Amino acid sequence: MAKSVRLRKEHKSKTGGLTKKGRDKINRETGSNLKAPVTGKVKPGSKAAKRRKSFCARMKGVKGATSKGG
Repeated sequence: MAKSVRLRKEHKSKTGGLTKKGRDKINRETGSNLKAPVTGKVKPGSKAAKRRKSFCARMKGVKGATSKGG
């Protein structure tokens, strides 16, 4: 059964997702291994590029706004 973690305002990002503090709290309390999102340019074939590709593949079927413009 998944453990529930209560997050405060400082653990959540205003633009969505979690702050570093929020990721650290969840990792500490649940034993998970959340990492920061991959942003900016990355070398093709690098670990970061593979993480981004994997994330994009999972989100491919999600309906709704996918950009700031809506």
